[in-house]
Amino acid sequence: MSLRGRVGAAAGIAVAVTVIAAAIAVYVAVRSNLRGEIDQALAARLAPLAGDPGAGPRRGPQGSGRPGGPPGGPLGGRPGGPPRRGPDRFGRPPRGERFGGAGGYVQFVAVDGVVQGPPGATVALPVSERAREIARTGAGALYEDVDVQNTHVRVLTRGLGPDGAVQAARPLAEVDSVLGRVLTALAAIGIAGIVLAAALGVVVARLALVPVARFTRRTEAIAARMGLSERMDVVGHDELARLAQSFNATLDALERSVESQRQLVADASHELRTPMASLRANVQVLEHADRLPREELDALRADIVSEIDELTALVADIVELARGAKPDEALDDIRLDEVVRALAERAERRGLGGVRFSTQLEPTLIRAEPERVARAVSNLLDNARKFSPPEGLVEVSLADGVLSVRDHGPGFSEEDLPHVFDRFYRAASARATTGSGLGLAIVRQAAEATGGWARAANAPGGGALLQVKF
Repeated sequence: MSLRGRVGAAAGIAVAVTVIAAAIAVYVAVRSNLRGEIDQALAARLAPLAGDPGAGPRRGPQGSGRPGGPPGGPLGGRPGGPPRRGPDRFGRPPRGERFGGAGGYVQFVAVDGVVQGPPGATVALPVSERAREIARTGAGALYEDVDVQNTHVRVLTRGLGPDGAVQAARPLAEVDSVLGRVLTALAAIGIAGIVLAAALGVVVARLALVPVARFTRRTEAIAARMGLSERMDVVGHDELARLAQSFNATLDALERSVESQRQLVADASHELRTPMASLRANVQVLEHADRLPREELDALRADIVSEIDELTALVADIVELARGAKPDEALDDIRLDEVVRALAERAERRGLGGVRFSTQLEPTLIRAEPERVARAVSNLLDNARKFSPPEGLVEVSLADGVLSVRDHGPGFSEEDLPHVFDRFYRAASARATTGSGLGLAIVRQAAEATGGWARAANAPGGGALLQVKF
């Protein structure tokens, strides 16, 4: 299902649920109100018989001498009221008056459970166990719905003390009829409301998603043109504005990444041009090897091997930088102090220039890619060795997770310090040495890949100080 369909369905369901809930609430309220009026009328009907204050004395049924009898006529109608209609031509009482009509029907229940109805009554109300209990105790009140000969009746049973209980009943035909009409009307309103909700849901979804459709067309246009310099228009502070800001931030990062890769390719092509040209020239000279003296031929071959080694190292550095600063998934726990100690010992064993390495290493555990960290540490040590004087000392320390490498060479000039970790950057004093200018760039990238940093400074007393936090 499309987003528009989901939004429309959600809006339609919400409105439909609201309509149905409102219809149920209206029905319950009307039903409660109507039945509450019936209950109040039954209570008022029994008030005089139960001896409530202000209701007048109780009277027993005619000729019975029993207190609390139904006043008035044989069906408990009001004394002195209008005469009741007679039975229809089939001998049935008028509709709605089988149990006293609006006046109600009254009967007594003795303590022993004997039922005494009004004189001439042909139908008696059923007495439930709870009603008999009220008659036995003479206390309490109970409202019940019963069916008597297909007539729905509301019955109130009320205790009369030692006289048992009295029951009053009124038919619910009119209430049921009204509730039926209300239910029919609410059902029709509910169906119409659901249909209207579905239609409004479609309209709401269409109107609400107009900005989303516009946003989608804009992003598709940017993707089609590969316009990394283009940005989304941010209007307002709503969710779409935040989405546009996030999209613009993504485009910023993508543009920086693409520009960085382009710059890397341009710099790499420039750096590769020199060794490739030198190799080409040397290979062309080898075509006339028979004319060269033995000493020149050996020097030429050594030069070719050296240039191939330099080219191989340069390609490896470029590949390392092309991986980017994103950490790989193959991470592991690394004892950084052990890695640094092993690499420092290896660098000292090589004995290049007689440079010595002193180490002060705290046990340090990091989570990173072992190969990348080892490459970065090796580059730091090689850089320090390269710029150390003969028989010089390189001081290596690891404390609080910060690896510091200090040499006692010339250090950095002030104009070089901001560019020490840039790709292919080589200071004027270092251009005569071997290398591609990528070693420290790899160090910074490895540090940033683990969320760390790399810094360069001149050490007090002379020499360069490089610090890395993995």
